[in-house]
Amino acid sequence: MPDFLSIGHRGAAGHAPENTLRAVRAGIELGAHAVEIDVQLVDGRLVVFHDATLGRTTGGRGRLARTSFARLRELDAGGGERIPTLEEVCDAVNRRVLLQIELKGGRTAAPVAETIARRVRLGGWSYGDFLVSSFHRRELARLAGGPIPLGILFAKSPARFPRLASALGAASIHCRPEYATPALLARAHERGLKVYVFTVNDRRTIARLRNLGVDGVFTDYPERALFP
Repeated sequence: MPDFLSIGHRGAAGHAPENTLRAVRAGIELGAHAVEIDVQLVDGRLVVFHDATLGRTTGGRGRLARTSFARLRELDAGGGERIPTLEEVCDAVNRRVLLQIELKGGRTAAPVAETIARRVRLGGWSYGDFLVSSFHRRELARLAGGPIPLGILFAKSPARFPRLASALGAASIHCRPEYATPALLARAHERGLKVYVFTVNDRRTIARLRNLGVDGVFTDYPERALFP
């Protein structure tokens, strides 16, 4: 992996409907080093979807959690795309890039871990081909001490990250651009942690963060985060 990762946000949301197979493939084709997707549990199935409700990104209405898996698969997720499963995304990625899975809701950690373990056992993947992240500390805690690399998402300042990162055995912390200061980067890197910043689409900001020492950015336009 390069020193600075271009992480396609929700696949490559600037080029294709977010969290769809088309977006995942677009991110890979545009040169992203990793693609990020959001995962939720519906009817015992891991679906790739960000929101709690259906209206913003599909032709459906109502809450995701109250919709059957069969009904979800009937919805148009943009441009004729359907809501994919985690298994389908894994097939599309096929180890070509790092797959970053964000746990969006409760009860997602265990089935995601099972999916990853099955891929490692049967599909030739390694645990290092994945990074699992979340704002939900309890879900991450279910994976602490295991073989899957973990990333901690921070909506506010991650200044108090050391204790949490140590408890979870995290590999990275993820924060907004305004919190990626030289002091934070130095503290994180001293502890062997990567620092990834979300979601950055402006080329100048991406370049500034790279020069600052950030390890990568989540972006809707992964081609903008590629450097010689």
